[in-house]
Amino acid sequence: MSDSSDRRLRAVLWDMDGTLLDSEKIWDVAVEELSLDLGRELTPEVRESTLGNSMQDALRTVFAHTGTEVSDQSLATARNWLTDRVAVLFAEGISWRPGAKDALQLVRDLGLRSALVTNTERGLVEYALDTVGRDYFDATVSGDEVEAGKPHPAPYLRGASLLGVAPEDCLAVEDSPTGSLSAHRAGCSVLFVPSELAVTPRAGYVVRSSLVGLTADELSSAWCDARSTTSS
Repeated sequence: MSDSSDRRLRAVLWDMDGTLLDSEKIWDVAVEELSLDLGRELTPEVRESTLGNSMQDALRTVFAHTGTEVSDQSLATARNWLTDRVAVLFAEGISWRPGAKDALQLVRDLGLRSALVTNTERGLVEYALDTVGRDYFDATVSGDEVEAGKPHPAPYLRGASLLGVAPEDCLAVEDSPTGSLSAHRAGCSVLFVPSELAVTPRAGYVVRSSLVGLTADELSSAWCDARSTTSS
């Protein structure tokens, strides 16, 4: 680990759904079908409130919307149904988010460490990695491998730890307020690239409209600028 006098960008931590892959649309289909199966049509507001959430938090939100009793059994049944449905949809193909593949390659070309940090559970992450490519990452963290999912800092703390770097030396790339808050709480700088939701500018965040055309200088500047707003 580096001390405070030796701070520099050493690693990039990537969210998956909505950041690297245009997979939120796939989750839209599955969550809407689950809500209907539980007896009530999903509203855009409820779906929006689940973006970036852990599986358990998303299910609890849908349960509250549909008036479904929350129990270990009902959560397990819904989780299994949703996981199986998303797996089927993932297998049909997942599109890249604009500029994401080039951004991953840029980080590799720069010799920086790289980790995938997602709330999605391991089984589905393995499907997605067949699209993303495993060679882009030195480590991967899924939502069922940490004590709590985003917005808790645990996923990003684990990602940094697996890479052997301090969170302060990491830039997290996120598309949701939930994920961005997780990274910020962990001590990472945040590059927010919105897919579905806008974000209110705040200290520790740099906002970019997309990953298209991202350069090495812009990557470094995002880390520096986010750190400077947090320190000021």
